[in-house]
Amino acid sequence: MFSKPWCLLAVGFIVWSSTGALSAQALKDQRTPLPDGVTVEGNLQADTAAKSACGEDPPERAEQPALSDADRKAFQSAADYSREGKGTAVLVMRAGEIIFEDYATGVTATTPHLLASGTKSFSGIMAQCAVEDGLFQLDDKVSDTITEWKTDPRKKEITIRQLLTLTSGLAGGSIGRVPTYADAIQGTAVADPGRRFIYGPIPYQSFGELMRRKLSPKAETVEGYLKRKILDPIGLKVGLWRKGPDGNPQLPSGLSLTPREWAKFGELIRLKGKWGDKQVVSAEHLAECFQGTTANPGYGLTFWLNKKAAEKSPDQPAEGENEGLQPKPLGGKVGPVDLVLAAGALGQRCYVIPSLDLVVIRQGFSRRTDFEDREFLTRLLSSSKYAKPE
Repeated sequence: MFSKPWCLLAVGFIVWSSTGALSAQALKDQRTPLPDGVTVEGNLQADTAAKSACGEDPPERAEQPALSDADRKAFQSAADYSREGKGTAVLVMRAGEIIFEDYATGVTATTPHLLASGTKSFSGIMAQCAVEDGLFQLDDKVSDTITEWKTDPRKKEITIRQLLTLTSGLAGGSIGRVPTYADAIQGTAVADPGRRFIYGPIPYQSFGELMRRKLSPKAETVEGYLKRKILDPIGLKVGLWRKGPDGNPQLPSGLSLTPREWAKFGELIRLKGKWGDKQVVSAEHLAECFQGTTANPGYGLTFWLNKKAAEKSPDQPAEGENEGLQPKPLGGKVGPVDLVLAAGALGQRCYVIPSLDLVVIRQGFSRRTDFEDREFLTRLLSSSKYAKPE
């Protein structure tokens, strides 16, 4: 089954050309810190399990549209930088058309890759769909649904918005351990709601339990709702969505997609929630996902923003345990201010830049020292056509 050369990533024999060559075993030996239940072995298993990665010969790569020399040079420079930092894929889409793709040896457009925390942004869109369906409002108290929280002086005040902006005050949870929905809601509040930005899987799994309870009377699962409201309307084919022992999808980090499939999600964002003649989520509600908080202006509702993050202070520290798994803030220093970002550990990125009609996907196995968003975007946007507007 796995004899085809292009399936090498799926079975764990990843090879980069040039001096950036690195095997899966070497990655393991480096003890790269991974997020929310992710391990090198687990990522490779996820790629293996994603059925669309293997089983038939990959299609021939479509001829890419003609680009100016300046554009191609800029895109290739970004792709070279990505590959040197253990990247596996770069895709650039403009106005809905793929105009550039670059893949490492053994990787193709049909190879799914674990998004890690890039998965989180799907919860933001799911939440807005639920608002439009009348399931709740973002500023509703979580304890109205998860009534066990009513006896806790901090947890009883947490809103759904605060869960998804990571400002609930809940401890984020340990690296490498995604709790079940039931276990997540047992988590401890370590700060008052709205005071601190705390990164980790527990708030998202708690949101999963809230969604499960809201959907249960309608005999629908969280997975079913995601498919019906978001994935199916845009024709997004999932490689794999990891589930916990409880059978529920892991919302913080469980999704594996090919670059082209992830680009569909980015395109939905670029088009302000519209896909063809269907408004999947209203532009007004979608825009709420791109509003930062006092605790962290650089993070909205499940999306990273091109804004300066809040300065750390003794009473508002980021949770150090998970801090290294977050992208360095862009701070508005590269790219247009409307750039938004879904990001996962090891350099998984979905950049959406509506003012430039661009969606850019980057995937890989990069540690934080291997890859920086600012350098990648500076190269990518260096041609005059894509330079940051004055």
